[in-house]
This record gives sequence, structure tokens and C-alpha cells, in this order.
Amino acid sequence: LDFILENVHNTHPTLVVIDSIQMIYKPQLESSPGTVSQVRQCAHELIFNAKSTGSAIFLVGHVTKEGIIAGPKVLEHMADTVLYFEGEKFQCYRILRVVKNRFGSTDEIGIFEMRKNGLQPVDNPSEIFISQGRRISAGSAIISCMEGTRALLVEIQALVTRANFGIPERKVSGVDYNRVSMILAILEKRIGLKLGGQDIFVNIVGGVQVDEPAADLGIAMTIASSFKEKAISPDTIFIGEVGLGGEVRSVNQIEIRLKEAQRLGFKKAVIPKDNAKGMGKDFGIELIEVCYLSESVEIIG
Repeated sequence: LDFILENVHNTHPTLVVIDSIQMIYKPQLESSPGTVSQVRQCAHELIFNAKSTGSAIFLVGHVTKEGIIAGPKVLEHMADTVLYFEGEKFQCYRILRVVKNRFGSTDEIGIFEMRKNGLQPVDNPSEIFISQGRRISAGSAIISCMEGTRALLVEIQALVTRANFGIPERKVSGVDYNRVSMILAILEKRIGLKLGGQDIFVNIVGGVQVDEPAADLGIAMTIASSFKEKAISPDTIFIGEVGLGGEVRSVNQIEIRLKEAQRLGFKKAVIPKDNAKGMGKDFGIELIEVCYLSESVEIIG
């Protein structure tokens, strides 16, 4: 640590990158590098130095198996901004996600592709999460989710099959498990689908994580499509939150979502009726307005 601070003092850099904070140590402390006391003290001195000299500093930290920053939580509290670099090991795409930002929004993401010459930004992220030339098959639909100010179209898939052994399985990837469980209960109670004896698998294509309620309608439609073994038109997207009474609730920033869908060539959008009120602008896409989930399910028969 002392060697680093001395070099920073002599060279006056604009940007300092520490990779990683767990490997930096202060000799005056008796503990080993990576321990709570070392990480806390080293981070404190580096941040203090950066603020006193006007340099920007990046602290690269390890993460645990659970995907959270390793070491004391105080490390996150001391930093002005915390970024997570995420990605599936079998995918070439990486997502830079903001989880803390004292100077701006935490809802923004950056999407990059790992190539032989390093990371390259992805200008049209929706295109990488939608299978090109998708086959018309049951249990697949396109949803629109918001990442900050950016609309992202992703493909969601569901597989519903009869359970052969004991308690049916429920597996999800890329969406909240509890949210899917709620949607399954709504489909059983309000729509009458007998899902109790079915194994159900739900997956977001491309490894992206979707957390917002606007994905509810798409999740419900893929499950219903797979259960009925009837395909959804590939030129249709679904946007809407589903309430416990089976109603389809309005979502925010509907115009941005529709513009992105139209740009990528989609012809129809199933949206909440409340969102359609007062929308005088023509988005070049046919709007199918629904009040209840049952109306949306009727689309696939």
C-alpha cells in the first residue's frame, strides 16, 4: 500500500486502478492480505488519497460464490459507486450493472461482447437476446423489460410437462422464483389451467436477469402456451403486470418499449388497456388491449 501511495503522489495520475483490493496490504498491520482489517484500512487510505488529490480510483474486488462482494460490507459503504460485472461462463456476453451510485441512477446497465481483441460494446442488445429466425413453437414469447432508460426485448421460454415422480418440479432461470409461483397460482385459479401435476421450467434466453413486474404477462403466456401446446405468433410481444385477481395492470415507459419493438420488426403488442388510454401516437405496431389475463390467453386459443 505504501509503495502504491508513493507512486500516486509522484506521478499524479488521472485514474488509478487497484486490482484487486484483496491483494493490497499494509505492512504495519499484523493480519494477512484479504482480511477484514486489511481490506478496510487499505480501501480507506486509497479513497482518502484519491479525494485529496482529485484522482479517480477503481477498486476491483473479488466476489463470493453467492455473487456478492467478498470482504467487509463497509467496502461498499465507502465507495461512491458499486458496479457488478456479470455473465454466464458459457456466454460471450457480459453485463456491467450498477447497484450503487451516489451521483446518478442505479437502473442503468452496459452490455459487452467478449471477442479476441477484448470487450466490445453491444449497440443493439435486444437483438442478441432474441433468437434470429425463431421457430414457431409452443412455450416461447418475447417480452419487453426496462434497464434504466433502455428498453430490452428478451425471449422467455417455458416447458410444461406431466410429472412422473412424486412432487412436481419448479425450476426457473433469469426470473424471480416467487413471482413465477404467484403466476402459476393465478393461472390455476383464474384461468382454470390444471398445473398442479405438471413439471414447469421457465428460462430467460441469453442469461439476462429480468426482475420487473412488466414481465408477468409474458411469463403467464409462455406457460399457458406450453400447457396448451399452442404456439404464440413470433411477431407479437407481451407487456404487462398481472394482479392476483387476474387483471393486467399498467406499466411505466410503455412508449419506449413499443418503439423498440417496432424498430425490431414486431407487428403486434399485447398491452394493458390502462396504458392504451391517451396514447394518440401511432407506433407502427398493432396494439391488442387487454384488461384481464383470460383475454390474453384467448389469443392462443
